[in-house]
Amino acid sequence: MKRSGDSEGEKRRKRRKLLHVLGDTKIPYLGPADGGFQHLWDSSYSGLVLRPSCSLPTELHGRVQAALSTLRTKGCLLRDLVRVRDRDVFTSVSRALLGQPGHTYRYLDTRLFAIPWHTEEGDGGEEAKAGPPRCCDPDMRAACQALWALNSFFCTDVPRREPEERLDLFIKAEGGVGKGAEPAEDAESKHSGDSKHSEGGDSGGSRQSEEDGGGTGESKHSDEWDLESRHSDEGCCPGAGPGAHWETESKHSSEGEGESSQAVPGPSKAGGSKQCEGKCPTWTQKTGESTEAEGGGAKPKPVTDLKRTLCDYHIEDEEEEEQAEQEEQEEQAEGAAPPTPPGRCTAPPQFNVTLLNFMDPAAMRHLKEEPYYGMGKMAVGWHHDENLLAQSPVAVYSYSCHSDAGEAGEGASKEVSRWRIGLKVAWDIYTPGLALPLQSGDCYYMRDDLNTTHQHCVLAGDNARFSSTHRVAECSKGTLEYIQSRCTEALANLGADPETGAHSLLSLLPLTLKHCEDIHNEVEFEWLRQYWFQGQRYTRFCSWWSGPMEQLERDWKLMETMTMLFLSVVEDEGQAGESRREMAETLLAALTNRQQHRQTWRDRCHSSLAQTLCPEEAPVDRPFWGPDHPSMPLPFDLADIVNRVESLLWRM
Repeated sequence: MKRSGDSEGEKRRKRRKLLHVLGDTKIPYLGPADGGFQHLWDSSYSGLVLRPSCSLPTELHGRVQAALSTLRTKGCLLRDLVRVRDRDVFTSVSRALLGQPGHTYRYLDTRLFAIPWHTEEGDGGEEAKAGPPRCCDPDMRAACQALWALNSFFCTDVPRREPEERLDLFIKAEGGVGKGAEPAEDAESKHSGDSKHSEGGDSGGSRQSEEDGGGTGESKHSDEWDLESRHSDEGCCPGAGPGAHWETESKHSSEGEGESSQAVPGPSKAGGSKQCEGKCPTWTQKTGESTEAEGGGAKPKPVTDLKRTLCDYHIEDEEEEEQAEQEEQEEQAEGAAPPTPPGRCTAPPQFNVTLLNFMDPAAMRHLKEEPYYGMGKMAVGWHHDENLLAQSPVAVYSYSCHSDAGEAGEGASKEVSRWRIGLKVAWDIYTPGLALPLQSGDCYYMRDDLNTTHQHCVLAGDNARFSSTHRVAECSKGTLEYIQSRCTEALANLGADPETGAHSLLSLLPLTLKHCEDIHNEVEFEWLRQYWFQGQRYTRFCSWWSGPMEQLERDWKLMETMTMLFLSVVEDEGQAGESRREMAETLLAALTNRQQHRQTWRDRCHSSLAQTLCPEEAPVDRPFWGPDHPSMPLPFDLADIVNRVESLLWRM
């Protein structure tokens, strides 16, 4: 669902007020080295399940990691030029979509077209029916098959994975201290004092405030925003959090958490976590004693004072918060992205797409600090994943690799800090946040309603990182089959003389004509222009969409003919008065909308940002044609026709 300007403005105002109330004080958050971490996970984040790397088949790791590297080498992962608050901005995260043939995924006014993953059976079945049997080279095909194998693994593993994987499954490969981790004594000493590592490392990961549009690290006036933070539902409302219990078990300093979320290997304490299968030691919890950051500086307000202040804030704004909470609940009920209420996922998940992401901190400029918890640098800001089937899970495979700067991807030095996932309860300032460090090859699942009731972010580590995020996308209006059926509906009203071939409209009912014009606009602006705005990127490495898009363009040209016939009927003086007026109003609305959207897309294609892209990635202003084009029944610029219809209505 697209939010109204008033709703977004109100949320931004509340965020600013919350940050003002917080001042230099941060809401507590816990990592695996903190006392109470497992209890917090079990009580407030039970929908999050960890699948550690050592519990996945080695052969699957090899295939998936090779596939991700292949896709990046071939240039498949690209930054998207998306629309945020009526501005075009680049994502700092490079992306590609893989999935069921003919599926798409829409976010931030951008439709991604899935590269089809290929079944092990080869060219048979659904894929052969929907597209060319060989749409990419063997290496590309093998990469797609590997990610399809991972998707199949997730489909069976997510529903049966028990939520007992908590602290006991923070494990390392055989051989003692894993790469990227620190010995226990080092972590203890760094916990309060090593602010340098906390600023950009495992413990630190900060994000851009949602007020500025995201956490990619670019300011509000920059060309790069986090692409999903616009949809984050920040704010505060009274919640049933653990309350004062966390005041004694959480630790916080003006310098951030230090190494508090850094994993510490060692024997498990009495009453601690279980040991998982394999020769992997557990992570040891550290006690929750508070420490003061080195270097002095202003001491933050005690958490008790903070909670008292925030309670006053809630009491003063109780009526506003109730309204904001109601808006939030309405948005969550509507699924956050599709204009129609999505279905609900009750059966075992059948992930139909995976959104691949590549993030290299060395190339991500000006990563912002996370403002609420002091978690550190953030690569992706707080958000809910959008455009998903309600209550459907999300499964994520995380792979750290060599960065473009040449640093070792698996952590050649023990000082290399890991990527982490941050989680928080939406609209809740009482429940501490959770920071979950990830080893290369770890997977995590967000199940039940976690994606709806909570928000998550990506906290930057030192190395480059791939993620493969498998989703049950809400595709009721996002598949090739859907838009082809819509074309069939519209063209059913176009008749042709069997002898002369001359076209005519079979029905002149205003509702029928409006339905056809709505489909006309949908094909042009939701499919053709979306596809060509992303340039030649698809045909460079996969030709699957080429044939279907050519057919859609042919159908769209026939709809242009239908609009020309519609105009002729409206301008026919022999038409009955009331019927003619209703048809003219319907046509005027459709043409005005079309003219506005064409100008918007044309401006986007020729914007200064679009001009910075290489020819293979630069937006293509298509469909576009000049005046008096012989094959087009109407001009591209509809201004004169709109004026004619408006004048006609004035005379009626």
